[in-house]
Amino acid sequence: MNLTQVKGNTWVIEANQLIPLYKLGDGRCVLLDTGLFEEREELESTLREAGLTPAGVLCSHAHVDHCASNGYLQEKYGTKIALTFPEAGMCSSLLTLKCYFLLLSPGTVERESSCMIHEPDYFIPPNDCPFTLCGTTFRIIHTPGHSSGHICTVTPDNVCYTADALLSQELLGAKLPYNLSQKMAMESREKLRGLGCDFYVMAHRGVCPGGEIGGLIDANQALVRRRAEEILALVDRPMTASQIDEAACVLYRLFTRKPRRSLRFERNVRFFIEYLVDTGRLSEVCQNGTTYYVRTENS
Repeated sequence: MNLTQVKGNTWVIEANQLIPLYKLGDGRCVLLDTGLFEEREELESTLREAGLTPAGVLCSHAHVDHCASNGYLQEKYGTKIALTFPEAGMCSSLLTLKCYFLLLSPGTVERESSCMIHEPDYFIPPNDCPFTLCGTTFRIIHTPGHSSGHICTVTPDNVCYTADALLSQELLGAKLPYNLSQKMAMESREKLRGLGCDFYVMAHRGVCPGGEIGGLIDANQALVRRRAEEILALVDRPMTASQIDEAACVLYRLFTRKPRRSLRFERNVRFFIEYLVDTGRLSEVCQNGTTYYVRTENS
């Protein structure tokens, strides 16, 4: 994995996603997320070659590509883990993890993601505030939507790690961008406009100069609205969520043969359906104990 400087003591490890870190100046560092569990050996090797020990993890949220090595580093190095209360709760048991994976069975969650279960050393307060970890103070910006307790972190170098609150320019073609609440995610993105940071690091996957962040936020918002309209246009009769999901998979050519992937597609489509219901463009009707969705006059 490459280790690239962003500004000052703020660097990024180029893994499957970008993993920022802040060098503490004494051979230690604070990681902002830990990536996928299967990348842990490469992550360790990259840190070791740079002469760095992970003293702390200021974790953005409890998704498998962001926190899967938290418990591993905690046990091996005594790394101090900090999470928000909602994200810590998500990592507390297999059953709470199922709330994130939603449509996957408990057994599948256990087999694939039990590495996520751990208890943090510190809890991040539920308000925007300074937060000190390993003797260094970062700025916490709460940005719920992608997940319930998602945060963005500003390092002492005035570099903001947006984690999954923003997609980078190269991923603005995403077919089904994931957000637990599309509305809250859009509201959280707007919070990032006024931060005045010099750089913004997106986990997936790019670094944006401060002067360009407004345009990137606009493009992210437009992507969600566009996908919502495309999915709405598929509802040409009363349809179940599964029927809308199938139509969306045909539209976006998501022809996987793996049930675990198709269940994730259905989950993501459901979040867009919920957004369309909440914005008054779809309504719910019931027939034979089954919920159907129909377009409203507002649509």
